[in-house]
Amino acid sequence: MRHLALCLMLLPLPLGAAEPPVPMTGAEFEAYTTGKTLTFSQRGAIYGAEQYLPGRKVRWAFKGDICRDGSWYEEAGLICFTYTYDPTPQCWSFWRDEGRLTGLFIGDGAGSELSEVAQSPDPLACAGPDVGV
Repeated sequence: MRHLALCLMLLPLPLGAAEPPVPMTGAEFEAYTTGKTLTFSQRGAIYGAEQYLPGRKVRWAFKGDICRDGSWYEEAGLICFTYTYDPTPQCWSFWRDEGRLTGLFIGDGAGSELSEVAQSPDPLACAGPDVGV
């Protein structure tokens, strides 16, 4: 009977039964993001973009909105962000899915998952009150 149990443990997972994602550590997140501007989508629509600067600093903008500066830190296996406009921590679990970053907001209901759809070494293009003539 033990041999049967061992053999069953060695069988591949059935199709459609995926392993749960392994969350990134702070060091992995920092190595992947620093120096990049990532664009994220939610449910297939562009949601916003974030520029990841040295020293765990960030610049975020919702699609069509002004940029907001902040920083991130690791706490209890999550990546948490605070911004100058709102110091309340916003914590996420991030993992790589087919080479791209995916994040799940902790403390929100369904639909709080963002997926990387583009990345660039260029700074975040910021709309805002100081733009224009």
